[in-house]
Amino acid sequence: MKNEKNILKWLNNELSSKEIEELKQEEGFETLEKIAHYASQMETPKLDAQAALEAFKARNHSKKETKVRRLNFKTLYRVAAVLVVLLSSSYFLFFNTHKTFETKIAETKTFNLPDNSEVVLNAASKLTYNKKTWKDKRDLTLDGEAFFRVQKGKTFSVITDAGIVKVLGTRFNVKYRTNYFEVNCYHGLVSVTYKNKTVKLPPGKTFRVINGTIENVKDFSDPNPSWIQRESSFNRITLNQVIAELERQYDIKIKVEGVDTSKLFTGSFTHDNKNIALQAVTIPLKLSYKIEGKTVIFYNYDAK
Repeated sequence: MKNEKNILKWLNNELSSKEIEELKQEEGFETLEKIAHYASQMETPKLDAQAALEAFKARNHSKKETKVRRLNFKTLYRVAAVLVVLLSSSYFLFFNTHKTFETKIAETKTFNLPDNSEVVLNAASKLTYNKKTWKDKRDLTLDGEAFFRVQKGKTFSVITDAGIVKVLGTRFNVKYRTNYFEVNCYHGLVSVTYKNKTVKLPPGKTFRVINGTIENVKDFSDPNPSWIQRESSFNRITLNQVIAELERQYDIKIKVEGVDTSKLFTGSFTHDNKNIALQAVTIPLKLSYKIEGKTVIFYNYDAK
């Protein structure tokens, strides 16, 4: 950089807004920003400024005058780059306490939590928990859909943007997608908190919210959610939600031509055969479809 003094002033927050903008145009400013960020995470030792000044003066008088050399900033940037890598690596090792599991389109994943509770994660889903606090607080954050077999112990909480599900030890399914939130209890007792209201679900009960409206859902007797057996089932669900699930399970893009996607669908489709799955959805709704690469188009029977 052309002006080393401005660098020191910037680190000490002594530059004007105009001077900061000029400094940002200099080559290497991005590296300096990273250094400043990681340096701010470190706690500096307390220092007696006056004592340090006196000690410096005493030492300075006892030494011969040394030749001052201009700092080579190209070397500084190389050193700075190494420093950033080391600092970021240390920051990750010491401060990253979260464990995350993710699934891609058309993928499911089964894993155990630290308390040996089992989770099956459906396609295009993400689950995160804090490894450091898990023993005292069994909290997870879910975006997508997952089935839980929870070991008995302290309260087990699944947190979504739509609501919070709490249990002590049970089997339940949580689905949180765009404009859709559903919890199914298969064993034990599940507590669901939605908009500051709490509902208790015994086995066979469902709590469902679509587009912000709580829906009435019939009781069920299945021992596990159907998607565990690679089949998606729906009971009076709007077509747009069914289409979204088809897209997640088959890595396809579905477009509609003159089709009302708010119509309700009751039925199921397999995860193992795309054509059979598409027929299982379109035939009951009196729709047709055509495949163009990874794109599927839904249209009415009488459309040309």
